[in-house]
Amino acid sequence: MEKFFKIKERGSNVRTEIIAGLTTFMAMSYILSVNPGMFANLGIGKGNSFFNAIFIATALSAIVGTVLIGLLANLPLAQASGMGLNAFFVFTVCFGLGFSYANALLFVLIDGIVFILLTVTGLRKIIFDAVPKRVRKIIPAGIGLFIAFIGFQDSGLVMNDDSTLVKLASFNVLSKDFSWGATMPLVVTIITVLAIAVLSKKNVKGAIIISILGGAALYYILGYATVSGFKVDMPTLNPLVAFKDFGKLSFGKVFTEGFDFSAYLANHSKASLILNFATTALAFCMVDMFDTMGTLYGACGAGNLLVENEEGVAEVPNLNEAMLADAVATCTGAICGTSTVTTYVESSAGTAAGGKTGFAALVTAAMFTISLFLAPVAALIPACAYAAALVYVGILMMGCVKDIQWTNPSVAVPSFLTLVMMAFTYNISYGIAFGLLSHCVIKLFTGKIKEVKISTWVITLLFVAMFVLTH
Repeated sequence: MEKFFKIKERGSNVRTEIIAGLTTFMAMSYILSVNPGMFANLGIGKGNSFFNAIFIATALSAIVGTVLIGLLANLPLAQASGMGLNAFFVFTVCFGLGFSYANALLFVLIDGIVFILLTVTGLRKIIFDAVPKRVRKIIPAGIGLFIAFIGFQDSGLVMNDDSTLVKLASFNVLSKDFSWGATMPLVVTIITVLAIAVLSKKNVKGAIIISILGGAALYYILGYATVSGFKVDMPTLNPLVAFKDFGKLSFGKVFTEGFDFSAYLANHSKASLILNFATTALAFCMVDMFDTMGTLYGACGAGNLLVENEEGVAEVPNLNEAMLADAVATCTGAICGTSTVTTYVESSAGTAAGGKTGFAALVTAAMFTISLFLAPVAALIPACAYAAALVYVGILMMGCVKDIQWTNPSVAVPSFLTLVMMAFTYNISYGIAFGLLSHCVIKLFTGKIKEVKISTWVITLLFVAMFVLTH
């Protein structure tokens, strides 16, 4: 083990690596309830069956991705279905564009295959450089705002309004329409968000999952104690039922149903299919690529694992191997039935705890393996509890806004449009599109067109074609 992982050579020991692996799992295990909860919005199957299926798919793809990044890249990082990309899958591709669940899995599979080819051939860098830094830097913040907005909606704190589109849910105890049964989950969400913040400030490991479990417990205590007629649909406690649901509802659907676009074509033209297919696949690839690159640098930086290349620039060790692990895991996720698998920013909790090798990743993967049999427990977590995680993760992803030159209009406008249009249009790819378009137009009319790469124009024109011909 020492020869393979080089634990002592990197200044670590087995005990530290185990602690780091456990820390990473505790920090990101919330995805096991949040991801299935988000996919449950698609309304597939009966009762908790689709939740169970996605739970297994999430855990399995996390195991594969985390083992690969540990063995191929020897890095103490972990992977799972990416936050933001899962929202893009459900709310943009399925609900927004009208593709089926299986169709959306096909986009994820294409993303993984393209990612593999780009990594192996070295073309990844060309596409990465095609998106200007001002847009690239703000993408994580845009995704963060988007998923926080989804969290507020899932919890019920933000509601539809015919006049203003959205509004805050009412807490008015004097209103004739006041109902404690409807207000109680909102209170639980607020308390859970604040609990995550307090525990995180105190550097408590696993602050998110601890707060989610606490929020769930509070929901049931308040429900049974104070809400008249409070009932809970208890899931079956047999963990093997989840594997049965997985095999029936999600595993392999990308192959058996993913290529069938008849439902989409019933309401759209073939031209719309072609353009939406191209731009959606491109959006999956770009978001996955930038998210993965940023997370790798961030997590490795937190553990002082970055190494200098010949030019003196800090780089992620074994970067290509790490990207390849990400790409293969994404393909695995598509086959299992979940959205794009990516390296988790919560891995920085493990590197900060001293993890320096892939052995820590194997420990995290072992914990995900144990979790495969906990689907019945995860199904009991109410939306008001896991929605708090969406809000808090959204907050964490906003940090990059400090690096934007907000006093420079040529930087501020593309950055701002990328940021807000993701949430305002409920579509990550639209945010990227507005960022690219504004960047190109500003460069064109300020006499700096030569600073825009040809590849940037190509991607931008694809998005323009999608708006003009299909939207």
